[in-house]
Amino acid sequence: MTAISLHDCRSRDAADPLRPLRDLFALPPGVIYLDGNSLGPLPRATAARVARAVEQEWGQGLIRSWNDAGWFEMPGRVGDRIAAWIGAGAGEVVATDTTSINLYKVLSAALQIAAQDAPGRRVVLSERSNFPTDLYIAQALCRQQGCTLRLVEAQELPAALDGEVAVLMLTHVNYRSGAMHDMAALTRAAHEAGALAVWDLAHSAGAVPVHLHDAQADFAIGCGYKYFNGGPGAPAFVWVHPRHAERFWQPLAGWWGHDAPFAFTPEYVPAPGIGRYLCGTQPVLAMVALACGLDTLEASLPHGGMRALRAKSLALTDLFIALVEQRCGDAGLRLVTPRDHAQRGSQVCLSYQGPHARHCVSSLPPEGAVPALGQPGDGHAEGAYAMVQALIARGVVGDYRAPDILRFGFTPLYLGFEDVWKAVEQLGQVLDSGEWRRPEFGRRQAVT
Repeated sequence: MTAISLHDCRSRDAADPLRPLRDLFALPPGVIYLDGNSLGPLPRATAARVARAVEQEWGQGLIRSWNDAGWFEMPGRVGDRIAAWIGAGAGEVVATDTTSINLYKVLSAALQIAAQDAPGRRVVLSERSNFPTDLYIAQALCRQQGCTLRLVEAQELPAALDGEVAVLMLTHVNYRSGAMHDMAALTRAAHEAGALAVWDLAHSAGAVPVHLHDAQADFAIGCGYKYFNGGPGAPAFVWVHPRHAERFWQPLAGWWGHDAPFAFTPEYVPAPGIGRYLCGTQPVLAMVALACGLDTLEASLPHGGMRALRAKSLALTDLFIALVEQRCGDAGLRLVTPRDHAQRGSQVCLSYQGPHARHCVSSLPPEGAVPALGQPGDGHAEGAYAMVQALIARGVVGDYRAPDILRFGFTPLYLGFEDVWKAVEQLGQVLDSGEWRRPEFGRRQAVT
């Protein structure tokens, strides 16, 4: 195979219709940011817009801005903008609370529906490598409601959908491997088995095509601070299929979810539809920042929107994989993310296999299953962590996920093909030089 050159990458950048969108972001000079799948970068417009909300809407308008500046309607207004990126309808999504809190709401509602429609079903089924907060929320709810959380490997999910399962709870794109589930197929399998499907879109909303209605999903939640570029701790979002929206109260029946919150009645009357999934007073300044983040995604619409973003995302991740093979093929790394486009999110994850491994990329097991990850204590976790820290010191920002994963996110709004080439070159130099073995790169910080 012909080697890929820096010139090749620059030529692809010159022909990229999305390239001007990079200017929408305040990216630090000299930094290649491959961690937008964990925290999106700052849009240039956000600081001034939030300052205006602080100085004018809050400072001058004071409490009048709940009406005059439209603060009160923001959860639904921002939710409608999110709906366009996840295959939902207008009036079906609200931006509110956190991913964990919203999961608690929808999983509780799903278990209530299951208890009414199929009272013998008491199992929540999920993937063993699902994001931990999802598993923790499910564990807590199962303890409260006398249910069982059953965890299996990804390839075992269809067979595990038996007559005991009430809810299938999955993250669309796995946070640690980048593997993407077939939402429509698994939702269909859940329904055929008599179960409901709850989807976490934290690593897919704004990054890959999502079609909740087409997939006939039941519930979905996701966050605003990754591919929506809403800032650290940005409001999350929640979607409920209209066929379920008014069947039950959600468990956190706060005043913002009341049908008439300013009637101040002592009895709770849930708002119609998705409005009842609100809870308490909304974080206006954070919502303003999230709206600015959505502006950056919507700037792609004249260039093809999600179709163009997905095409570039796959091109960037394909290039990264090919360059790692070309530059680091004997460094003891292994590809964890699926090669198959239909199974890949917008990230690439590498597992450090140790200094004696000779192949960077391994084939996936049969049926597209993700290779099993190493376990803590296998001897390579410290190496993976230190490699990521050494890269960050060189200006290439990725992150580490236990036990041995180097994780790199690819956001096509601001990343180019030259960025990918330079990032892999820096990775190669880190590995060739062994500088990652320096003591300072092995010191663990609170956030990895």
